[in-house]
Amino acid sequence: MSDAARRRFGDRKEGRRLRTLPALNMFEPYIMIDRNDSCNQFAGSVEISDTDRWLRAKRQEGYKGLGMLHLFIAAYIRVLCHLPGLNRFVSGQRVYARNTIIINMMVKRGITVDAEETCAKVEFAPTDTIYDVYRKMNAAVEEIRSSDDSGTEKAARALMNMPRLLLKLAVKVIKLLDYFDWLPASLIGVSPFHGSMIITDLGSLGIGPIYHHLYNFGNLPVFLAFGAKRRAVELDRHGQPVEHKYVDYKIV
Repeated sequence: MSDAARRRFGDRKEGRRLRTLPALNMFEPYIMIDRNDSCNQFAGSVEISDTDRWLRAKRQEGYKGLGMLHLFIAAYIRVLCHLPGLNRFVSGQRVYARNTIIINMMVKRGITVDAEETCAKVEFAPTDTIYDVYRKMNAAVEEIRSSDDSGTEKAARALMNMPRLLLKLAVKVIKLLDYFDWLPASLIGVSPFHGSMIITDLGSLGIGPIYHHLYNFGNLPVFLAFGAKRRAVELDRHGQPVEHKYVDYKIV
């Protein structure tokens, strides 16, 4: 997950082409073209009784707002360090290993229902801890909320100023440019459709997680949604009822 290696012909701006995969693995992107036709779905739960107490203690120490969002991102970074194959992506029917860890998240500019949403894209190092995640995510959100317009919004607004037929043509051209890695790095840098993972916190709405679709543009391979905390009474090994706290999550 480093761009220190020299870029070779066939590599992309975001990653290194994998040239030694089994032939079947390299052939599969030509058969399973759309992400939503070739994705897997997984649901799980995390027991967070001790974790929740730790998070509360850290918030009292001054880490205001530290929560499950930062924990999930930090955990995913650790997973990518041990399983770097999860940070691969498919573009132009070829498989690449991403150079960096980019986490995307939609952010509201305010706390009202009608507040505008935009995308925060944050780059992380493989060695980042939950404290680094907390600092970087807060800085990204603060930058978005303190600015009048983000790069994502500017790009979307420029496209939406076009007539519909011209916009459809422009989208086809953009997809073609992305296919051949001719899309400018400046546009990739603000695109919510390019990154290692996109995450959404549905717990802030008080609901459970959903299976969120992937996008047939860009190269996001993973969408993670987690929901509100819930309590469950279970029997311990002595047969006594004990209350536990859980967070459910779903991954596509």
